[in-house]
Amino acid sequence: MSRKSPVRLAILCSVLASAFVAAAQDNQTLDRQFQSAVAHYNAGQFADAAAQLEKILPQVPNSFEAQELLGLVYAALSQDAKSLEHLKAAVRLKPDSAEARTNLATSLSHSGNATAALEQFKKALELEPNDFTANHNLGEFYVQTGKLADARPLLERAQQIDPSSYDNGYDLALADSLTGRLGEARQLVQTMIQKKDAGELHNLLAQIEEKDGQYVAAVNEFEKAAHMDPSDDNLFDWGSELLLHRTYDPAIEVFREAARRYPKSPRLTIGLGMALYSRGLYEEAVKTLLTAADLAPSDPRCYLFLSKAYDSSPNQAAEVIERFRHYSELQPDNALAQYYYAMSLWKGKRAQDASVDFAQIESLLRKSIALDGALAEAHTQLGNLYADQHEYEKSIPEYERALVLNPNLPDAHYRLGTDYVHVGQKERAQQEFDVYQKLRAQHLAEVDKERADVQQFVYSSKAAPANKP
Repeated sequence: MSRKSPVRLAILCSVLASAFVAAAQDNQTLDRQFQSAVAHYNAGQFADAAAQLEKILPQVPNSFEAQELLGLVYAALSQDAKSLEHLKAAVRLKPDSAEARTNLATSLSHSGNATAALEQFKKALELEPNDFTANHNLGEFYVQTGKLADARPLLERAQQIDPSSYDNGYDLALADSLTGRLGEARQLVQTMIQKKDAGELHNLLAQIEEKDGQYVAAVNEFEKAAHMDPSDDNLFDWGSELLLHRTYDPAIEVFREAARRYPKSPRLTIGLGMALYSRGLYEEAVKTLLTAADLAPSDPRCYLFLSKAYDSSPNQAAEVIERFRHYSELQPDNALAQYYYAMSLWKGKRAQDASVDFAQIESLLRKSIALDGALAEAHTQLGNLYADQHEYEKSIPEYERALVLNPNLPDAHYRLGTDYVHVGQKERAQQEFDVYQKLRAQHLAEVDKERADVQQFVYSSKAAPANKP
């Protein structure tokens, strides 16, 4: 949700050094060693700092300053277990230190212990209720864990204490946006932009405008963010906004440039493929989505849109079949993976020759249904397979099952009606044809379904971290 780490460390090494000097003034050697460790830490030489502190600590095991600094050093080295050991010792030695509890909470959060981290953040706030850092860190922790209602009052209090904090202002605006306080979020971001014109602020303002239904303003802000910072994220957001609102030519242009900049990004390549498909450039869409499949062979989103594009352009059958075969092997328990592979085999062979391996296609469709009995499309296609071979006693039950699962399948109604004609049930056939005609008239529903698929891709891609080179 937030683009930053949950909290920041609360203790300055100069404070630790001063306190240690006071405690160890009768031992100049220890003092020099500790000062050297502090210097190494400040210079980013964490391994050297750790080595010196490990020598000092046995001589002063009850030194809050030494335990705390060594905990921070290990945190910087991403050695969470060792960091926790020393930061916990520091809290035991000085339980009334809000800074020590904040640092322990930070380390607990990084190590994945959210419950214990929350307890320490709360204790830090109890010790310093009017402290900016204590309010901000707990609020930021709530943002990271999705508890926006709990986060907002803390972030608002921190903002009152220090209105100049960029990080807190961003988090407060984000929380306001996600909880529907769009006017307050917009005003805060616009104020922040006047002080610091940053790409991520324009991106956040674009998200606020989109939520408020201001499409043109949202596109403009996404564009500003992408020009200021042409990152994977910003380019994806800009292209996605254009795609969501069906301005396909500009979307193609943005995604094409983005994919050129970040050729290893699956979501940008999928976005380009979707834009090409939506514009009716099916053959180019298939080529682009084949590239996406190679970049992320296990990403299910790619295959959804590849199957759509392939339906309209089956010319690259061999390459498409190979990608779906590989996907089915990577995901043997995925019903859609087996379904896509079956359909790629069938469609590709239909377009080329009559040597279709019906047994293999039937086996794959049956496997798909066994994995997910609610997959109406698999029942429909299995019905089509049987009907094409004039096995109406097998095809009719498949169509009927598909329509129980999803009564809004025009093709299933039409094919079932045709099969009823073949077996002499003309009244039932006419009923199915009537439903078919009604559903075909509801073309807008299909368009909305297409847009829903696009929305699902966009929102899931924003939730996931960008796959950058």
